[in-house]
Amino acid sequence: MADLILDPRLEADTFPLADLPLCRVLLMNDARYPWVVLVPRVNDISEVFELSDTDQAQLWREASALGAVMKEAYHGDKLNIATLGNVVSQLHLHVVIRYRDDASWPAPVWGNGTPEPYELPGQGKQREQLLALINGLSV
Repeated sequence: MADLILDPRLEADTFPLADLPLCRVLLMNDARYPWVVLVPRVNDISEVFELSDTDQAQLWREASALGAVMKEAYHGDKLNIATLGNVVSQLHLHVVIRYRDDASWPAPVWGNGTPEPYELPGQGKQREQLLALINGLSV
C-alpha cells in the first residue's frame, strides 16, 4: 500500500492513532464526542466507489467493527458512520458515538457548536482507550 498523503485539514483536525488493514485511524480533536476518522490508505480518491470491491467491503468491516466496540465501550446511545467530503474531498469515514443528551442531539455533529479541543491529559486517556479497542479488533 502506498504512503498515505493526508489532506492538510484532516492532518490539522486529528491525531494519528493506528493503521488497520485498509485505513489509517485518526482521533478527531473534539472532546465533545468519542470520534474517529478512517482514511483508506489509497491516495487520490474521494468516493467509496473508487475503491475496489474488496476494499469497499474492508472499509465497511473496519468501520462496523470499530464502531461496535466503541459504542459498547463508551455506552453510546447511537453510532453515526458517515462519509461527507464536502469540505475535505479525500475519502474519509467518520465514526462517532452519540448520546441523547450530547450538545448536538439529534442533529449531526458536523457544523454544530464549537469543537472542544482535547487538553493533553484527556487526549492521552482517549488515545489509550481507543488503542486498546483497536488492538482487540479482528478485521
